[in-house]
Amino acid sequence: MLLLSTERLPEGESWLYELKLDGYRAIGARVSGEPRLWSRNGNDFRKNYPSITEALRNLPYETVVDGEIVALDEAGMPSFNALQNRGSSLGQLVFYLFDVLVLNGLDLRSEPLEARRKVLSEKVLPTLTDPMRLSAELPGPLDVLIHSARRIHSWWPHVRRLDLWLL
Repeated sequence: MLLLSTERLPEGESWLYELKLDGYRAIGARVSGEPRLWSRNGNDFRKNYPSITEALRNLPYETVVDGEIVALDEAGMPSFNALQNRGSSLGQLVFYLFDVLVLNGLDLRSEPLEARRKVLSEKVLPTLTDPMRLSAELPGPLDVLIHSARRIHSWWPHVRRLDLWLL
């Protein structure tokens, strides 16, 4: 899934909204008992993010998840700069999960997103601990979400923009 620019945001009951967290999109898996972590372009992320890679050992066998690796600053806000310049000053790393593609070897990609997210919440996330977290849906109609995002932006002026994932 890639972000697309649009003049008008889609709305209705068939759409889910999430915050875009300014991280690196990643696929995590436990294949043959071993954790795997890679970018959407196929780059191996295991050495770059060892704490996330290690946490993937707790995934159910033969399971693949989709999410975003995010660095949180001292205030708990996503910081893409900290993620890009990782080093001793890097804040907490978190892997926000928003989809499960395969569970126990069963390909779920043909299932509706709502069903996959239910599987993620009920069968995958209970097996995981920090730094793995659910990328939660934003409840409510689109106009209310946009209004709330604008209010948050005015409260934290250092945030240059707030993006929503439209799923």
